[in-house]
Amino acid sequence: MLNWILIGLLAVSTFLSRIIGVSVMAGREMNPTLRLYFSYVPIAIMSALIVKQIFITTNEQLVISLPVLIACLAAAVSIKLTKVFLPSVVIGVLFGLLARYLF
Repeated sequence: MLNWILIGLLAVSTFLSRIIGVSVMAGREMNPTLRLYFSYVPIAIMSALIVKQIFITTNEQLVISLPVLIACLAAAVSIKLTKVFLPSVVIGVLFGLLARYLF
């Protein structure tokens, strides 16, 4: 029950922070440096999430998750070649599943 309360509070705080951010920034011109900074935030967050999934700890040692690494590489190559996001994600998932069940 405590987990659901925590999830609810986090959802409300996230929603409120976004509403406050939009209302404060509405109609204002952003500095080009700040705009450049904010353009790199999604890339940095995705990179941090991916690296956290690739490098996992088992028995207090850092190891590489081979299925996740293969999935990420397959998706990266696919998106580089096709320039289409959704099929590249599907290809990455399929390669990750194949790697998980074959290795």
